[in-house]
Amino acid sequence: MGEQSYGPPASASIANALAAGPVRDHGGGLDAAEARFGRPEGGWVDLSTGINPWPWIPGEVSADAWTRLPDRAAYDRLRSAAARYFGCRPEVLMAAPGSQALIQAVPRLVPAGSVGILGFTYAEHARCWRLAGHEVTVADTLDSAAEADCVIVTNPNNPDGRRVEPERLFELAGRLAARGGLLVVDEAFADVTPWLSVAPSAGRPGLCVLRSFGKFFGLAGLRLGFALGTGDLVGRLEDHLGPWAVAGPALEIGAAAMADADWIEATRVRLAGAARELDTLLERHGLTVIGGTNLYRLASTAHAGALFEHLGRWGILVRSFEVRPEWLRFGLPPDDAAWGRLHAALESANLPS
Repeated sequence: MGEQSYGPPASASIANALAAGPVRDHGGGLDAAEARFGRPEGGWVDLSTGINPWPWIPGEVSADAWTRLPDRAAYDRLRSAAARYFGCRPEVLMAAPGSQALIQAVPRLVPAGSVGILGFTYAEHARCWRLAGHEVTVADTLDSAAEADCVIVTNPNNPDGRRVEPERLFELAGRLAARGGLLVVDEAFADVTPWLSVAPSAGRPGLCVLRSFGKFFGLAGLRLGFALGTGDLVGRLEDHLGPWAVAGPALEIGAAAMADADWIEATRVRLAGAARELDTLLERHGLTVIGGTNLYRLASTAHAGALFEHLGRWGILVRSFEVRPEWLRFGLPPDDAAWGRLHAALESANLPS
């Protein structure tokens, strides 16, 4: 395999990057990465997101989906397919133009109060609840977070893959409901751990579940997400987002993808195998894998900042964390060429011992 096709020569070791600080932003920031590192000759290998690199491939979308406002029948078809996929009743879920829209909407429908977020986790939760006027505390333990009026848990967690058993979440939701509170469980990455999901129990008082479509199905640009909860919460969210919130093509594609049981099962197996392979590669090159999900792996090294720079100069973008400077999150390489470039870049890094 010719290293010249992958990036800088092997002599461009990680030591050359030790003085520079890494770019720290949300995953997928290729414009910012290109401004810093230049445009890679072979294009970017973007490993900075937790999006499935082998997407579900849509078939032909009807002309009406593009040219007409979405009708209720199309919305209901999506909702029925999603309910079967999540294992819940259709009336306890609603669709939105991405889970981010729901992360922003839910805090605006809850009376201002105290919010406990089980951290370290996706920063948008804290930002959106604060913007809606809530007093937010990021807690290290679920017991500490549970003292608040509303509690936010990402399960499995982003970025470390921490898991909270469903029974603990059900018990907490019941306690919060008894005092007029709410438990929000963000299951953006639960598609690869379906046994961990509380979505089949959606409709319980005090429980709201947020689900992402684009990550597991690999179609993040479609902008589709779901909220599951009591009929009152679902209705208020639909009213908040207004009519035609989900585009016609998203309604059709989402319904078809979530009904494709063979693809779903095969993809779970494929992702699990790729995650194991990535763990092996990272550990072979001196990184310590400390968690993640089958859509991304979290690794630790004392030289994370310099390694981020080194990989960037090889045209490989990974996810770094300002408040956890020893961590790097790696998505799954999409093909043999990307695996080869990552291997070559790590090989040439010569991580200091």
